[in-house]
Amino acid sequence: MELRRTTHKVIAGVTDDIEKFRFNRAVARLYEFANALDDAKTLDAKGGGLTGARREALEIMTRLLAPMMPHLAEELWQSLGHKSLLAEMAWPEADPALTIDETVTVAVQVNGKLRATLSLPRDMAKDAAERAALADENVQRAIAGMPLRKVIIVPNRIINVVV
Repeated sequence: MELRRTTHKVIAGVTDDIEKFRFNRAVARLYEFANALDDAKTLDAKGGGLTGARREALEIMTRLLAPMMPHLAEELWQSLGHKSLLAEMAWPEADPALTIDETVTVAVQVNGKLRATLSLPRDMAKDAAERAALADENVQRAIAGMPLRKVIIVPNRIINVVV
């Protein structure tokens, strides 16, 4: 699932970069994607075949390479077993549900000073986020038994504890 999320984030990013004529940035995203593909060398249980997510990622990578390296992309497309031309294929569409992370990194401040960063589920309830922040040992050390005046929570962004 992580490779599918990465694939759809890259589709959205490269599409946006090409539309805004940021070709260097699009190429940089493709390099990062190639590294992610290299890290996900998972073979199918049948032996030797590509898993569905890895095959999808390789096909998407080839389609995203086409505007910048059309001849290489066509060769890769044929190597993946396709008989049609890559130039006839539609541009890939990103699935919006897969471009959103399930967890977010939230900064926890005590009196305006960063004391911890927490990885929390996206759109976590405020009271649960507050409990998680107050349970962190660095936050506990910074509070040191002082009474809490206020806890300010900006969902999915920051938790500020005022003592």
